[in-house]
Amino acid sequence: MSHDWKQWEGQVVSGKFPLLQYLGGSEHSSVFLTEFHEGGLLLRAAIKLIPAPQESGEPQLARWRLTGELSHPHLISLFDAGQCELGGMPLLYLVMECAEENLAQVLATRTLTPAEAREMLDSILDVLAYLHSKGFVHGHIKPVNIMANGDQLKLSSDGLRRAGEPLERSGRLDDYDPPENEPGAIAPTETTSPAGDVWSLGMALVGTLTRTLPVTQTKEQREPLVPLTLPEPFLDIARHCLLRRPQDRWTVAQIAVRLQDRTPAHQIHAPVRPPRVTTTRPSMPSPKRHSYGIPLIAGIVLALVASLVGPRLLHHHAEAPPAAAAALERPVPPAMKQAAQARQEPPTKASKQDVIEEEQDSEGPTAEPALAHPETLHEETTNTAAMLPAGAIVHGEVAQQVLPDILKSARDTIRGTVKVSVKVDVDRSGNVEGAELESRGPSKYFARSALQAAPLWRFQPPKVGGRGILSSWILRFEFTRGGTRVVPTQEIP
Repeated sequence: MSHDWKQWEGQVVSGKFPLLQYLGGSEHSSVFLTEFHEGGLLLRAAIKLIPAPQESGEPQLARWRLTGELSHPHLISLFDAGQCELGGMPLLYLVMECAEENLAQVLATRTLTPAEAREMLDSILDVLAYLHSKGFVHGHIKPVNIMANGDQLKLSSDGLRRAGEPLERSGRLDDYDPPENEPGAIAPTETTSPAGDVWSLGMALVGTLTRTLPVTQTKEQREPLVPLTLPEPFLDIARHCLLRRPQDRWTVAQIAVRLQDRTPAHQIHAPVRPPRVTTTRPSMPSPKRHSYGIPLIAGIVLALVASLVGPRLLHHHAEAPPAAAAALERPVPPAMKQAAQARQEPPTKASKQDVIEEEQDSEGPTAEPALAHPETLHEETTNTAAMLPAGAIVHGEVAQQVLPDILKSARDTIRGTVKVSVKVDVDRSGNVEGAELESRGPSKYFARSALQAAPLWRFQPPKVGGRGILSSWILRFEFTRGGTRVVPTQEIP
């Protein structure tokens, strides 16, 4: 229901919180500037008023009091909560730290610079890691709830809930709400979750850099269309936040690692399935493998031209001045440690005819560095790469490792190390287009397992002039009784 909240300016809540100035509100709540005495000091604060539920407001008050026990430098502090009545209307009130402005006010006039977006994202990741570790989720990450107070960014805290609590549907869902919360979702979820916070964060990140939100495709149940103009690492982070399946999204810790321009060490185990790719390496280059020569040359030349022309075009665009809500100077918090462990499947029967024991080999191979111009390149490709200026090629990186699930009964037959090498061709987006065995090793079972896992890897492609180019990689799988290790080496370019 609509209400003229501003008419209550000048009234006093609970005999101690004067409503000094109306700051804003909606159908369901209003916020006023207030002040109160504590320890002999007069403190300014914000007070939020919401209509009291007809049955009882105790659950909400209990939630606010529980939230008030949390303490983090990037979380708005809560001071007091209770019940009152104004104009004959029963209300709940919450007294909290008063922020100077929110991110939505900044975005009304301009986007954030990449440096400001990094600062904003770093602060939010820090506080989300804290909240999730305490069993809380935010549930409403959007620019209006990202605030600045003094020299620090802060996240609102009045809507925090325990992970797994039922959703509040007081208003309609918007693009910041994760798709699994939509009533028409394939597998709708009626509870809050950390993965939902990650979706909202991805939407907010795109909005801060573009002042628009990604185009969602609800009916087709496909991923949102993230603008390709986003600079890295924000493009990669947004894509991994805005995945429709909650279990596919990055965690807060993985996002923090990627924000530091490092690859998250997330590993996924792939079940052993019948192979769908070539299982033998031809004696002569296959048509697909050979086709990488001309596109690679053309891609490098075009990207090099873009790198020479682009800076002149962009040089005239000055960055917008920083805002108080984001242009802050403070040390980057410690990197969050990744705790990805390779899981073991329960042992089942394995055909020992598929497993060939290898002679003892306790020493594993030394990882070979990725070379810009390996000797195995085709002559024309090598010549083209050699003509580029020094430093023109930015090497690619592994974005996602996929380890095969190995039966315990099969792993128990290993003596030493079973080595299998798989060559993969990677497109300009970092997806594997084809895979073939480079060295099958002594066992068909382990060769087949490696070949099935390789197409599921993802890469950050090498770049020339900021544009991704085709590449080829050798994945050297090393199977031992203790686990599986993979040494990736970029072969082309």
